[in-house]
Amino acid sequence: MSVMKRMSMVFKSKANKALDRMEDPRETLDYSYQRQLEMLQKVRRGVADVATSRKRLELQINQLEGQQNKLTEQGKKALQVGREDLAREALTRRAGLDGQLNDLRAQYQQLQGEEEKLTLASQRLQAKVDSFRTRKETIKATYTAAEAQTKINEAFSGISEEMGDVGLAIQRAEEKTENMKARAGAIDELLASGALEDFSGPKDDIQAELDRMGSGPGVDLELERLKAELGQGPAPKQLNPGAQQAQQQPHDTPQQAQWPQQPGGHQ
Repeated sequence: MSVMKRMSMVFKSKANKALDRMEDPRETLDYSYQRQLEMLQKVRRGVADVATSRKRLELQINQLEGQQNKLTEQGKKALQVGREDLAREALTRRAGLDGQLNDLRAQYQQLQGEEEKLTLASQRLQAKVDSFRTRKETIKATYTAAEAQTKINEAFSGISEEMGDVGLAIQRAEEKTENMKARAGAIDELLASGALEDFSGPKDDIQAELDRMGSGPGVDLELERLKAELGQGPAPKQLNPGAQQAQQQPHDTPQQAQWPQQPGGHQ
């Protein structure tokens, strides 16, 4: 197979597929029905034209027959008055009209037969168009119901293009939301660890130093606990705030405990 034939076949197959995708059976049926109505209209117009021609021939025949009758009466009157020559002339003219009448009558019969055929064809075509219209509407209704059912099923199953787009939009929104939450959490951790500084407010060095000192004993205790678990040191001592406070308060001197204060300020 040559390259041109292959290209032609590929183009035709793709064009056929695209047309099949774009084709709507309801539009095709409506178009076919419209064409049948146009054909029926042409047949009816043909019947009307033939009937008009037949009517014209009928009028011509009636007119010639009237002339024949008139010439016949004229010949009779001419004979009555003894004018045989005039009677002969009238009969001669009447004989000439006979040939025309025979031709017109033959054409009339022919047109009448054509009119009957076209009328019968018009009636048959009308019945066919009516039947096609009923079938067309039935097919369109069935197709519309099937299309609606298909869309509903696709919507429920999530395989329709619209629902697929909605699902992708929801998925992208969820991904962006998770990324934003992760970014916010990471920034909070960096700010808490001191890796990033918050420039939104005034810098407080004293509070930063207090926070650093407050976190120091907790780290030391955790380090001692890990060493105790590994057998590298004694168990960590539990800090008793009440004991520490009692140790930090100064004891009274023995002298102050034995000698009460004398009145007047002397011991």
